[in-house]
Amino acid sequence: MNRYLVLLIRRPQLDPAVVPLHLAFLQNLRKEGWVELSGGFSDKSGGAYLLRASDLTEAMALVHRDPAHLSGGWDITVHEWQVV
Repeated sequence: MNRYLVLLIRRPQLDPAVVPLHLAFLQNLRKEGWVELSGGFSDKSGGAYLLRASDLTEAMALVHRDPAHLSGGWDITVHEWQVV
């Protein structure tokens, strides 16, 4: 399994009602073994999570199910992380 760092930066039009849906999504992925770490930035500008997936296609499929992505309230980037 590869690791992917998913960075989320809040947009001005962020709907606060989506945050609990996003957190529940991450909790479910963690229970299923997809997410290793997750958390918000202390300045409330966004957050990140470390995702395990077989390849970038699988990682992007998971990220595209995230309510944060579906709502359009965050700028999201995904980077393959080559952990040593």
